[in-house]
Parts: sequence; structure tokens; C-alpha cells
Amino acid sequence: MAVFEVHRGTSPVILGFPHTGTDVPALIWERLNDNGRILADTDWHIHELYEGLLPEATTVRATFHRYVIDANRDPEGASLYPGQNTTGLVPETDFDGVSIWKDGEAPTEADIATRLRDFHAPYHAALAAEIERVTAIHGVAVLYDCHSIRSHIPFLFEGKLPDFNIGTDMGKTCAAEIEKATVEIAASAEGYTSILNGRFKGGWTTRHYGRPEIGVHAIQMELAQSTHLTTEAPPFSLDSAKADRLRVHLKAILKRIETTAFALKLTGSEA
Repeated sequence: MAVFEVHRGTSPVILGFPHTGTDVPALIWERLNDNGRILADTDWHIHELYEGLLPEATTVRATFHRYVIDANRDPEGASLYPGQNTTGLVPETDFDGVSIWKDGEAPTEADIATRLRDFHAPYHAALAAEIERVTAIHGVAVLYDCHSIRSHIPFLFEGKLPDFNIGTDMGKTCAAEIEKATVEIAASAEGYTSILNGRFKGGWTTRHYGRPEIGVHAIQMELAQSTHLTTEAPPFSLDSAKADRLRVHLKAILKRIETTAFALKLTGSEA
């Protein structure tokens, strides 16, 4: 199977989709238990939610599921949030801390090495190539990493997650202008809540690629799934009315980021 999909655009903005894929090779599927086969931790419908909002943006999407290997984790296995509950490079549990593998079928070190080679590395090679291509065209690139998660997951965080969770690793991964533009639109979206660098401060993708000093910026948007799903439980259906309402604000964010990127290029302030 193709492990990633790329749509090349002419905008300085690149949309990354590491967690919307649901493909699981048959040999791996056979090792998942009934809980794992629900694929509950998918970023459900996120690539559909963003479709067409910024037509000239480049998109890079992983087609494989995060239970195969998580494309937004450090390939060395280092935790993004030391001391907090999270899931690893190849998860052993779901976001509720419940096992996803049949007894004796959890991935071995050899399995992980194979999946790094066959899935994680090709996705990131494609993403890196598009960042290089876009930077060569514009002198600046903005990777906007698209995510979603259930709004209530006691294993990972207390209470209800805000609707817009913006991550820049405490301002390290993008210019202040890009962070400010995103925060302002999210904060002004009527009926929604937002936070900057709260529980989610940007995953490995954002932290790895965000190098504002060389004109490559990265920002993560983690949306609460209550903003666009009918219910945050199987079958995880998209609510078209919720989605249409949300898309207005996401489009405004992407357009502002694009405008800001062009301004950074003109002023040279990305350096």
C-alpha cells in the first residue's frame, strides 16, 4: 500500500496529516485485539475537515494508522511529555490506557525497526521534501500540523480539553507573528474555547521541523473532536453542521498564516 499521499501546491503553507490514516496491514491487524481494532485514536475526518480551505496549500498525509507506528513520535522513542501519561512510537495501549494487542502479540524491537523503515521514514522523507521544495520557491515555509483528539480522556488530561489547542513548543517552532495570528483568530471564534501551549505543545513533527531562524516555521493545531463529530465514540461520524461552522474559523486561520508567511518573506523577519 502507499504509505503517504502528497498534493503539491504553490502556497508557503503545508498541511501535515500524520494521524488520519486507517490502513493496517493484514499481518499487523491479526495481532490487534478487539479493542485495538476499533482504531479509536484516529484523528477522525481531519483531512476532510481541512479539504479546500486553502486550495494552494501542499498536503502530506500518512495513510497508515498510528497503531502501526505513530508518525508524530520521535523515531528514537523519546517521550514528548516526560512524566505524563502518553503513548509511544508504537503504542501498547489506547488513549484510555487499555491494551490494543492480543496477549503475546505486542510489537518487538525488530517490529518497530521494520515499521520505522517502511512507514515512519517514508512519510517524513515526503514531508521534508515538500518543506524543502516550498522553501526554495518562497524563501519561507509554514508546516501546519493537523490533529484532533477526544475532548475527555482522563488517562491523558483532567477535565474537558479546549476546542482549539495550539502548540508551538513555547514559541520555539515558529515566528511570533504566526503564533499571534493563529491565537487571535482562535480566541475570537465565537462559541469556541482555545489555549496556547496547554496540554499539547506541539508533537515531534512540529518540534523537529520548526526552525524559524532559517525560515521554516511549524505549528500544531489539536482540535477537540467534540467540535466536529456527532459523538466521540464509534462510529465517530462527522457532523456536517458542526464541521461547516468550524471550517469558517479554520479557513480564516490558514489564510492569516499564509498572509503572515508572505509578510515574513518580504521583511526578512523570519531570520
